[in-house]
Amino acid sequence: MNNYYKEIIKKLENEIKEVSLELDGSIALYEVIIELILSILSEIKEYILKNGFESIDGEIHFFKYQKPVIVAKLIYYNAIYKIETKKPYGEKQVKKYLNKEQKKLKKFFDNNIDFYKYYRSGNSFLDENFFVRGKHDIRLWLDTFYFEADHRFCTSHDYKVAKIIANDLIQVYLEDQLNSNQEKAFDNSSLNWTGSKTALTELIYALNSHGVFNNGNADIRLIAKTFESTLNIDLGDFYHTFMELKSRKINQTKFLDSLRDALIKKMDEQDER
Repeated sequence: MNNYYKEIIKKLENEIKEVSLELDGSIALYEVIIELILSILSEIKEYILKNGFESIDGEIHFFKYQKPVIVAKLIYYNAIYKIETKKPYGEKQVKKYLNKEQKKLKKFFDNNIDFYKYYRSGNSFLDENFFVRGKHDIRLWLDTFYFEADHRFCTSHDYKVAKIIANDLIQVYLEDQLNSNQEKAFDNSSLNWTGSKTALTELIYALNSHGVFNNGNADIRLIAKTFESTLNIDLGDFYHTFMELKSRKINQTKFLDSLRDALIKKMDEQDER
């Protein structure tokens, strides 16, 4: 069985790589991969029903470690397919949508915390109940779908293991999407700095000196980087720019003074209305 499994999993991974090169980045990719996995599972099922297992240990090993790896791929790609086809438009809507998907993963974890502990801890004392066909125990966290499944090719908990593996992959995918969405929000920001780089550098150093970020513990480089990303500007060597500000013989805080004057003027104009 082990040799057969190695061959079949290698075949699946090669087919996924091949189709990924052809359909990279498209929804159709997930549709094709799902069909590939279903086909492989059908092959494995036929093999198992024909050849069986040499021992109980062999059966446990297959349903605990081997079959779940393949089914996890099916769960993962099916989940991503649904996420991508239902994803809304708009940065805020996408963020809300992805966070909602993360909550689904958390709910599964909370509902199956006991089995998570058993599986993640590498325990085996209940393996004959969990991973041998026909030995289910209704008191041990059974999912309803198990009662409708083909018990010749499943145990009470092999799908749950696959779900755990898949959810880890889905979590990584969602985090990547959230980070990408945040970076895209910065990239697509309509707020651009149209003043001089020297003026912005003066402002950044003033805010840093006043300790308004992270209780005064923020690194000047992080502050500068944040302003650059948010305002779509490259400050270049802002250390050098600051040294030039220091070397001014007259009015070292020219921009800050102009800000103060502009604000006072604005207030005076509103008082006159």
